Parts: sequence; structure tokens; C-alpha cells
Amino acid sequence: MSRSEKTSATVKERADIALNNDFLRKAVRFTTERLRNGKQLASTEHGNWDEWRERGRQIRLHTIAHLDYYLNLFVENARANGVHVHFAEDTAAATEIVMTIARHKQAESVVKSKSMVSEELHINHALEEAGIEAVESDLGEYIIQLAGEGPSHIVIPAIHKNRYQIAELLSKDAGEELPPDTTVLAGYVRRKLREKFLDADIGMTGCNFAIAETGSMVLFENEGNARMVTTVPKTQITLMGMERIIPSWEDLEVMATLLPRSATGQRLTMYMSGITGPKRDEDSDGPEEMHMIIVDNGRSGQLGDPEFQELLNCIRCGACLNVCPVYRQIGGHSYGGTYSGPIGAVLTPALNRNVAEWDDIANASSLCGACYEACPVKIPLHDMLVYLRRRKVERGHGNRWESIGMKGFAILMGNSKRLGTALKMGRILQKPVVHNGTISLKIGPLKGWTTYRDMPPMADDPFRERWSKLEQELQQDQVTMDATVKDRMEQLVQARQRSKRGDFDES
Repeated sequence: MSRSEKTSATVKERADIALNNDFLRKAVRFTTERLRNGKQLASTEHGNWDEWRERGRQIRLHTIAHLDYYLNLFVENARANGVHVHFAEDTAAATEIVMTIARHKQAESVVKSKSMVSEELHINHALEEAGIEAVESDLGEYIIQLAGEGPSHIVIPAIHKNRYQIAELLSKDAGEELPPDTTVLAGYVRRKLREKFLDADIGMTGCNFAIAETGSMVLFENEGNARMVTTVPKTQITLMGMERIIPSWEDLEVMATLLPRSATGQRLTMYMSGITGPKRDEDSDGPEEMHMIIVDNGRSGQLGDPEFQELLNCIRCGACLNVCPVYRQIGGHSYGGTYSGPIGAVLTPALNRNVAEWDDIANASSLCGACYEACPVKIPLHDMLVYLRRRKVERGHGNRWESIGMKGFAILMGNSKRLGTALKMGRILQKPVVHNGTISLKIGPLKGWTTYRDMPPMADDPFRERWSKLEQELQQDQVTMDATVKDRMEQLVQARQRSKRGDFDES
């Protein structure tokens, strides 16, 4: 999906396109299975995983419940460290702050490390419109930038592409044929990005965690590009969702245990950088000027909401995507927004106040609860999806025919005689469409089911009608107890009754 493409299609229409793309489905299934198995192994080896999850949940619950305090503490300490801190209410405000800094620095080029917030704000598009070159330095982000697409996964943005597609994209960029060899392809990108790092006027990053007690920001990565972004350019801009605060470095230990294991199955990422302000006189490298833009963009709307406040606990590990049976079939672009999978199905409507444009995305779930089991901070995403569906109906975006159908279902199930009559009629009417033991009719409301799976017919002898026959069988099978056995059982009962009264005669 193009970065600039509008989400006019429904999630079902986008999913239909993905389901007919065998290439995409194989690539997504292969990688999510590898990530899921890696996370399972890493968490099992670590031991006491649920205790660590609960500790992470408590840290996030506490922080979000006192977000105003920790934000103020972080800002106070960051400014004391020489950081220029800005607050952005929405996309327009954040973009204007970035562009103001870029104009002040007369910037011609910006080199970026991976940042989901910058994707959420579409910063690259704004920079390009202003004539400023924006280059992604993360390999996956660089690939989808060349393809003109958005990320398909929170952690691995190019999860939907294999090395042959990547080789084709990089060959066009290089102006020569590059083999589909990962070492060769990564080597080409590395050489090209080195030039971009040296020429960039501004380095732009995201923020995995912000430490309130010291005003520091922390980045997790595996390629080392974020360290180049934060040390070579003279000006650094960090985009941070307002919820990424944690109280202390001690709390970071818990997050540094949970995040890499949940995201990629690693004990630790290759690089974890803690940055506390711009370059000092005694430092050999680092930016001369550092800006931190704290972005709201709908996040504050979840504060105080008993159903959705826990959404802000998310640490963006992507574990919920890797276990979701829906995401693993349709990939990330089917969700239509920056964030995909179960977290995207909740986060996107929540941040957009569940406007009509996004009122169908909560339906992209089986409500199996696998996302909750995988989440390192125990966010009940499956419950939130139900809440969103309820709100969708309450705000008048429900399906008219579904509403009529549910009312009819209630009438039918409210009377046992009506239900019995309907079941008998159904068994008769289904006969023309039953073939080889299944219903294969692909029209009307059945099409959504029978297109991809078998629909079993109604049983000739339904479960609810078997009780009378079972009762008759039980009565027929009853055998009169032998008289001797009956007398002995009566004696035992009487003896127990006497023992309870205290007059049991052992003789």
C-alpha cells in the first residue's frame, strides 16, 4: 500500500486482495512463525516469564496513571540537560515544529532511524514536499521507502517482501543488477547510507523509552544506524509518543528484558543507547543541538477511559502481530493505517476517535485472545476489540442487516417451540445445497464462510433432541438390584446414621 494511498476501501476489501496474494501470505507466515517461536524459546529459557510480564504491566499501569507527573519530571530534567522540548497536540503541530527546525537550520537532508511515530505523522512526505531529502537508515524502512509503501509490521516493516523483491528494488536504486543475496544487498545499502550520514543536516529518531528521573531517552536497535543518526548530524530531532515514559533506569531493566524477547526472541538487542542531552565539551561526538517533540495525536483521549487507558501501556514489540491468526494471513497493509495487527485494530480507531473511516477495523479479529497471551505487559486487546464493536453500533455505524439478523435470532432463541420448528425446517431446506457432507453454497451470507472453509450441515439427529431417547435408553438399561446386595447396602446406611448419633455398636 502506498504511503499516500487513502483508506477508502474497507478492511474486508483490502484483506481480499491480500488473501489472493500467495507470495505475500507465505512471506508473512514464514517470518511471524520464526519470530513467534523465537519469543517462546527466549521467554521459556528466561524463566518466571509471567512474573516479569506482571512487573512490566504494573510499571506501565503506574506510569500512565501518573503520566502528568512523570511527563513534567522528564521535561524538567531534559531541559536541564540542554534539550529543547516541544509539545505537539496533533500531526499538524508536530509537522510544523519539525519544519520550523529544518528551516532554521537551512536543512537540505534528514537521515532517520526507525520510528513508528514518524510514520504515524507522515513526516517524510512533509519533508519531501518542502524539498528536503529524507532517508530511512533502517534496512527494512529503507526498502519500503524505495517501494513507496508504509510498514507492514511494527518491528519488521518489510516483512511482506522476500529477497528477490528486495533485490529488484535495490537494483533499480543502484542502477545495476544486484543478486538476491542478503549479504550483497545489505552491503550495498550500508555503503550508500554512509554517504547519507555524513551529508545529513539533521538526524531524526524515535524513542523506545524516556527516563523521567534523568530526562534521558533510550533507543533499542540491531543495525547500529540509530547510533549514526544520533552522533554524526549536528542537529537531532526525537519524536516521542507521550506515553513512552518510564520512571527510572531500574524500570528500564524490566523493559529491556521484556521488549527484545517479545519482539524478536533476543535476550538483548545488539545496541541499546541511552542519550542524555546534546554533546558536551568533553564528548567526542554527538549532536550540538537536540530537540524532543512529545506527541499527543489522540493519546490523551484514552486517559481516564476505563476501557482503553491500558492501550497506552503498549511498548511496541509486535508480539501480538506474530500470534494473530488474522494478521498472519493478510499482513499489515490490510489494516489501512500505520499500526497493524491487534494493536493496530484498537490503536488506530482509538487515536482517530473511531471515526467512520475506521469503524470496520475492529472486525479484523477472531477474538481468540492470543494477543493478550503474547503481550509482555498484558494488554487485554481482545476485550478492547469488543468494546470498539459496541461503540461502533452505539454511534450508528452498525450493519443494518446484522442488526435485523440479531433481533430475529433473539426472537427465535427466546422460545423453545419456535427454535424446534426452525431447526426442523432448516434440516429440510438445506438438502438441495448439501454435497459430500458439506454445504458448499457460495452466495448470500454463507459466502463469507464457505469460500474458505467447509460448512457442516445441520445434523439429522440434533443434540437438543437426543435427551428423550437417552432417557428411554437409561430406563430400559436399569436392572433391579439383587435382594442380598440391597439388604447389605441398607445395613451400611443405617450403621453410618447410628455412628453420627454416637450410638454405633461395633459388635
